[in-house]
Amino acid sequence: MMTMRTVDWTALRPPGEVPAVEGLRERKKRLLRRQLSDTATEMFMERGFDAVRVAEIAEACGVSEKTVFNYFPTKESLVLDLGEVTITSLRAILADPDLSPVDAALKILSSELANLTTWLSAQNDPAEAKATLLRFGMLMGSTPSLRAYQRDTADKQVAVAAEILARRTGMSSDDPESQIAATALLALWSIQFRALRKHLNRTQTFDELRDAVSADVQRAARLIDIGLNSLETRPEQSGIRTSGPGAP
Repeated sequence: MMTMRTVDWTALRPPGEVPAVEGLRERKKRLLRRQLSDTATEMFMERGFDAVRVAEIAEACGVSEKTVFNYFPTKESLVLDLGEVTITSLRAILADPDLSPVDAALKILSSELANLTTWLSAQNDPAEAKATLLRFGMLMGSTPSLRAYQRDTADKQVAVAAEILARRTGMSSDDPESQIAATALLALWSIQFRALRKHLNRTQTFDELRDAVSADVQRAARLIDIGLNSLETRPEQSGIRTSGPGAP
């Protein structure tokens, strides 16, 4: 049996998730999707990912197992549903020609971090919320199927970023420049996650937490900014020579 909820998982959602115009049917579907994800997260946190069956999640929400899979294609996606939000943000913001690739990534990361720190400060017991986030990270790290799902999601994010960068520069998405640029950009998400874990219990306020995490991300971003800004135009492919064994 599940214990009383100590963290309001439903609050950890992007502000733009609710449509401006939403009918009753759409609202019911959105709320059920949220309920399924939040209930699954709570059960996984309490008992472990592998110990919980999808049928149990369905029963706790008063729906059929088939209904769960109508909303979430896999068990893993029940708890890792925010990766698609990042993909949506990449499509909208990374494509903005007025922002450099790094600035676009920093804008998305800043918004995601602000959502998280706002969520933390809104909890009845912020200290318990911090501890729960750390346990959530441990759940991710200790569950092979969740790690594999995270890697697959990261690959999709890199592919989306590569497509957008290719359109911005006149390259192909499978050109090495597009691939390495996209990979470098998406690595900033890992930096933010690690910085959050590092600073979560080292800072006194959530403003301090946000500033400390942002500072780490900015340091990493500065390191890759020069290389990514060189993607303004397509490099000449003819006449390029490489040094080393096998060079023409």
